[in-house]
Amino acid sequence: MKALLPFLVLLLAAATAQGQLYEARAGSVSFEKRSRDAVQVQVEATADWTRDYWQRWLKDNYKIKLKGNGVLKVGKSDYLTASQVLISSTTNQFVDLYSTITAPSDTVAELSVWAATGPDTFLAASGREFGPMRDIVQRFATAARLQAIRDGVNEAEKALAAATKDKEKLERSRANLAGNTKSNLARIEQLHQQNAENKVKSAEDSVKLLDNARLLELRQSQLERNRTRLLNLDRP
Repeated sequence: MKALLPFLVLLLAAATAQGQLYEARAGSVSFEKRSRDAVQVQVEATADWTRDYWQRWLKDNYKIKLKGNGVLKVGKSDYLTASQVLISSTTNQFVDLYSTITAPSDTVAELSVWAATGPDTFLAASGREFGPMRDIVQRFATAARLQAIRDGVNEAEKALAAATKDKEKLERSRANLAGNTKSNLARIEQLHQQNAENKVKSAEDSVKLLDNARLLELRQSQLERNRTRLLNLDRP
């Protein structure tokens, strides 16, 4: 039983950590040298992915465009802000919205969101506007979880498509090589056959060459005799 205790502690810690993911909760951040009440949530993603998706999600769902990316990512700020935005339709209270994303680990990012109704007047966790802000963050966390799964599916589909394409390419290459090898083997067999025929023809030509040499010798002898006879007849 004692041996199981460390393992059970690890399981409990893992379950607790997993349970904290995607749950919006009250927390605090240090902003302008003071502690501010904030809504915080951890998602299973990188900080860059969370930052980009948080901006896209707010713009698509609440028409809130966050600032803080600078120009072409130059002058990028740690804080994303939006001035005078409405986060609750029940109070019609406009606030300045602030958020930042940190990375507790390589695979987990934490979004912190807080707001102010005026200069140095920030929403408190006990205030009624804090609830709607928490709802927004919780809805984002739920959407982020689904989006991360969709992205994972998309990446898996792309990887599968790439692997399938590579497989088809390798199969075509293998088929082409097999066809080329078959053609080469047929050509080699043809060349072997042609070499065998050439060898036989060469042997036949060697015999004919000997016969031709004897015939040439005979014809040369006949020519010499005829020339001699012709010379003798031409003498006076």
